[in-house]
Amino acid sequence: MTEANGGPAIIAEGLTKSFGDVHALRGIDLSVPRGTVLGVLGPNGAGKTTAVRILTTLLQPDGGRALVEGRDVVREAAAVRRSIGLAGQSAAIQEELTGRENLEIIGRLWHLSWPAARSRAAELLEQFGLSDAADRPAKTYSGGMQRRLDLSASLVGHPQVLFLDEPTTGLDPRSRLGMWDIIRSLVAAGTTLLLTTQYLDEADELADEIVVIDHGLVIAAGTAEELKGRVGGDVLEFTVPDRPRIADGVAAAARVGEGEPHADPETGMVSVGVGGRGSEALVDAVRSLDAAGVETRGLTLRRPSLDDVFLALTGHAAEEEQPGGRRRGRRRGGGRPGSGAGGATVSAAGSRDEARAAS
Repeated sequence: MTEANGGPAIIAEGLTKSFGDVHALRGIDLSVPRGTVLGVLGPNGAGKTTAVRILTTLLQPDGGRALVEGRDVVREAAAVRRSIGLAGQSAAIQEELTGRENLEIIGRLWHLSWPAARSRAAELLEQFGLSDAADRPAKTYSGGMQRRLDLSASLVGHPQVLFLDEPTTGLDPRSRLGMWDIIRSLVAAGTTLLLTTQYLDEADELADEIVVIDHGLVIAAGTAEELKGRVGGDVLEFTVPDRPRIADGVAAAARVGEGEPHADPETGMVSVGVGGRGSEALVDAVRSLDAAGVETRGLTLRRPSLDDVFLALTGHAAEEEQPGGRRRGRRRGGGRPGSGAGGATVSAAGSRDEARAAS
């Protein structure tokens, strides 16, 4: 196959999957060149994990096709498994065993000899900074250490393609940064990565290309800078410490912005796209807020972030689902830029919007 010789490491075309009345995937297309990182961005329930489970042969699609290293994930599942590694949202380790024992057992499952399994375990423990804790039960590890051990286990078989499904969820900031360093080193060594995440800063930091998924559809794709370019111009941002005055702050921002302001009632953050007006918009905002008698903090102009992109594309923040299927916005500072960016997205999404309407 051409894909196996020089094409993308991962190809997905028109993947669909439903669970009863829930349409998890509605026609997903993905392409990941070798030695790069694809960031798959979206809230819980968007379809990210379903796509990963299909690409790693754990779930069969209802429609479409997917190839990993030129092998069909349905018809050649065993061959696909020999070329991939997977680290899921929860650490898949045996907590009663030591770190060393966990990796040695994985090595044996890969049909390595005992000497080879011991050697590979020692190599990975050293690489991931776990040598000092190698002979302690994994249940005594911190959350970050368990994540590193889980990622080590996914690399025992020298995978060509690695799938990381929200690998830093629940980690403290220091552990997240440490995981980012590990991911960069893997890519530098030639590994192809597909990384799903809810953290927009993570996708911005690590991914060569990003796809944004919402409600089972790819609604945008490109580099971080290309996606930010869809928002257009700068973002004016400020905080209203007196929460009952947030509506007044939004009204003042609307008079100087180029689209609908976004306000977070919990944090008091208000933001609005101002296009290319720059400092002129900042001066006008000061006058407008002063005239309205609204006290603010942190009034500033900044470049668009991926938070802004997500808001422009979907109309809501990257969210976390709550029990019962409810969602709440993640407490992030990014705001929704003007509606003009959203309009540009509709034309870019093309047939995907038609599929949304048909569903």
